[in-house]
Amino acid sequence: MSTPATGQELGAFLRAHRELLQPADVGLAATARRRTPGLRREEVASLSGVGLAWYTWLEQGRVSASRQVLEAVGRALRLDAAGLRHAMRLAGHHEPVPVDTDRTAAGRLAATVRPVLDSWPASPAVLVDRHFDLLAWNAAWAALWGAPEAVPADRRNLMWLMAVDRRLRSVLPDWEPLAMNVFRHFRAQASPALADPRTDQVYRRLEADAPELRHWWGCHSVAELTARTVLVEPPGVGPVRLTLSSFHPVDDPSALVLLFTPATAADTVRMTGLAARPPGPGA
Repeated sequence: MSTPATGQELGAFLRAHRELLQPADVGLAATARRRTPGLRREEVASLSGVGLAWYTWLEQGRVSASRQVLEAVGRALRLDAAGLRHAMRLAGHHEPVPVDTDRTAAGRLAATVRPVLDSWPASPAVLVDRHFDLLAWNAAWAALWGAPEAVPADRRNLMWLMAVDRRLRSVLPDWEPLAMNVFRHFRAQASPALADPRTDQVYRRLEADAPELRHWWGCHSVAELTARTVLVEPPGVGPVRLTLSSFHPVDDPSALVLLFTPATAADTVRMTGLAARPPGPGA
């Protein structure tokens, strides 16, 4: 079941999506005057088949919703698959988090996955845990984005790197769309553990180190980390196009492997040359 904190987060999430919808979006006739943007609570309640008072309490974080009822609310709010999964997690209906989450377990997972990462010498690849902390990476990742060892351990996090790290942002000119996608996926991934000390620490580090992106932390949108092609410009190499893909290790479905594959043969040649360079200062 959801805690008071996640109940309030769920309420804010539902309210944000309710305010994005217009009556016509759900087949309702528009009225001349509306004091607030989007749908009214009574309209969502009616479309979901629940009482107005109960739905109001749900948005206020005062009641818990069953999986079936939340599915009905999700349909009324036109939530996509990622949004419904996020709502389910906030309500306590999420996939179990592995019990064995200590450093030993993370080390075992990293040792298992590292040879897989190393098998892609021209494709930057990294393993992250459910907090998006970096557990393992290959030489191509370090050559392109910089060696994670150079980052303090408490900031060795994918979201922190995307938002704050100057080396990464200089290599990835159009960094913001990818960074926002990473954050939305991070939000969905971390939602079952909002009270987890590490999740709280990641948010505090972002708040301290990237205050100009504070509006990101207050956003309630979530998304899957989608496949895409990104353009990187490592110094002395020229532009390289990489295709991002991701998958979950079978030993820990809450972890994630990100793989950036060169899009063309020419891109492979450039990445191979970059990965073969001796590490530079600070790399």
